Amino acid sequence: MSEQPVGDLEQLCMALLAIPSVIGDEGLIADFVEAWLKEKGFHAVTRAGDNLAFQARPFREGVPRLLLLGHLDTVPVSDDNPPRIEGDTIYGLGSSDMKGGDAVILEVMARALLEESPYDLAGVLYAAEEGPYEGSGMPEIMSAAPGAFQDVDLAIAMEPTDNQIELGCLGTMHATVAFTGQRAHSARPWQGRNALHMAAPLLTAVAALEPRDIQFHGLAFREVLSATMLDFEGARNVVPGASSLNLNFRFGPDRSSEEAVTWLENFVRQAVGEDLWGQGLVGMEITDLCPSGKVCGDNPLLARLTEAAGAAVETLAKQAWTDVGRLSQMGLDALNFGPGTPAQAHQVGEHLDRKKLAESHATLCRFLFPSA
Repeated sequence: MSEQPVGDLEQLCMALLAIPSVIGDEGLIADFVEAWLKEKGFHAVTRAGDNLAFQARPFREGVPRLLLLGHLDTVPVSDDNPPRIEGDTIYGLGSSDMKGGDAVILEVMARALLEESPYDLAGVLYAAEEGPYEGSGMPEIMSAAPGAFQDVDLAIAMEPTDNQIELGCLGTMHATVAFTGQRAHSARPWQGRNALHMAAPLLTAVAALEPRDIQFHGLAFREVLSATMLDFEGARNVVPGASSLNLNFRFGPDRSSEEAVTWLENFVRQAVGEDLWGQGLVGMEITDLCPSGKVCGDNPLLARLTEAAGAAVETLAKQAWTDVGRLSQMGLDALNFGPGTPAQAHQVGEHLDRKKLAESHATLCRFLFPSA
């Protein structure tokens, strides 16, 4: 056990880590947070399902408004990693992604109970972020507490960024490309049509595709397409009569979701050939689609956050997807900033640096309470 004293922020983080909240089972942690908020005396607390919206004080007319967001769920358990503090490190499932960030949100919002900020503050903690886009709890809490999302000048998603400021995000799409062949004995393959072989031109085209670089406000995003799964019907001595390929398209902030779907469909059609596509032997189905995020490099509050963060903090492009994409679809400027380490997200032995947790809290306090 560390010789360093454990402060209120770390105690809260440990309390959150002690409550299992694998996606789909967030009820207990939502109960804990709701009780914590009410005990502190927050001005408004709204719960819908396992999602919470809250504010410390009434909103004021003409005051810039900020929204702090985090998700309560984790990925499924993959190892024995009990919550604990060892030296400079906090261990536990969800420590980096993103219960450390959740603890920072709650502690910063609690400070607003005691000290007036030049900004109006709203907080949202929601369920089911780690699953499909359509299953997220954010739309549910948005419907129940629309005021938390209205007139927001800047939203901060406290996803793991190593306390760097990350703008925008790539959109992400999963598409299943299905090939319909004809089953046959592998000793007589000419009697069938090998559905695995039918996928070869598309795999070749994907492998040959170079990343596309896009620049926004001096930040570089890389658009990429990958084949991630290949399924087939049959056995080792059978020519498969059907196969399917999962494509994951990480598309740039300059593409809408509709434009990304059109681009991918055209790419697949060209790779497999119009003959197979036209005969209906190849088809594509979009199975998950998350929009890209606006790069709000010109937001005036970004400059204030950057100043509060200090010279050691960089402003980077988010080369992944977060709910910044969903918030952008709502017309909000949003960015990513959190204490967790991206490389620790979903990892065996997931952990969080205690110093980064403290630094994240300190940065937000300098930003939100500049007269302190």
